Amino acid sequence: MKVCIVGAGSIGGFVGVKLALAGEDVTLIARGANLAAIRAGGLRLVTHDGTEHLARALRCTSSFVEAGPQDIVILAMKAHQVTPVAAELGHLLHPGTVIVTMQNGIPWWYFQRHGGEYEGKVVECVDPGGTIMHTIDPARILGCVVYPAAELSAPGVVRHFEGDRFPIGELDGRTTDRARRVSEMFVKAGLKAPVLDDIRSEIWLKLWGNLTFNPISALSHSTLIDICQFPLTRELAASMMTEAQAIANKLGITFRLSLEKRIAGAEKVGKHKTSMLQDVEAGRDPEIDPLVGSVIELGRLTGTPTPHIESVYALVKLLGKTMQEERAGVRMVPPAR
Repeated sequence: MKVCIVGAGSIGGFVGVKLALAGEDVTLIARGANLAAIRAGGLRLVTHDGTEHLARALRCTSSFVEAGPQDIVILAMKAHQVTPVAAELGHLLHPGTVIVTMQNGIPWWYFQRHGGEYEGKVVECVDPGGTIMHTIDPARILGCVVYPAAELSAPGVVRHFEGDRFPIGELDGRTTDRARRVSEMFVKAGLKAPVLDDIRSEIWLKLWGNLTFNPISALSHSTLIDICQFPLTRELAASMMTEAQAIANKLGITFRLSLEKRIAGAEKVGKHKTSMLQDVEAGRDPEIDPLVGSVIELGRLTGTPTPHIESVYALVKLLGKTMQEERAGVRMVPPAR
């Protein structure tokens, strides 16, 4: 199948190499130094065990027009990067094109094909004014939850730390032929992609950890195991997760893991820097609203108090604002001697 991955960063690059090496016709949409490196020498993947894989049989371009119509379009950029390219996606589509969304947090399409009392409601934090919702046909979308941890360690080089699960699901919960085809494509590439009948519950399960550990790590410059093993931050994470669970329950979501098991799972990952901490250190715009602000928005929608989440949100938003104003990242450095 013809597959276009929009955003050849850590996750997009990881998926791109795996699919290309499995024989799929892969096109990457990239830019800057990453685009130049991939064009010059292909895309390299270094897996958690140190094994290197090089994918040369893929195309890389910055032009949606040049990429042309695709069978599957994978949106692998961060949530706040979708709006600027939404209008360009039309160049990648034919009547049967499927769009697989890999954004963290509450997606813009959360209340599309939802069927509940909030059907069609815009999640303003991630889609102000409904720009994306009104541009991308929800009938094309397959939701996807990304569990692997990876980073773009250098232009054209992706380092994979752990994980291979990409659960997918139709927005209305049906099991369709196209969902099975996408799942089979991922499995052929050595990835796990079960087709779920409730993709929103899986979104909440991952978000449950992301909305807590990401901002806490960005503010404290600590890894997952550090947060989980320090009593004060472990308690803060549990309080934030309790508030989020109350919101999810009001939206008809049930969690298949207990809160303590979810925290234990994060602790088991070890000395891993969350994506938000990586962004803060690199001076990149962190994903605050999709992971944290959107939960506060849904809390207000459902009449659910979120005092702990709001406090952490205020602090990490100020950090993001300061980084933008100073045009700088924030990282730990040894003291001068």
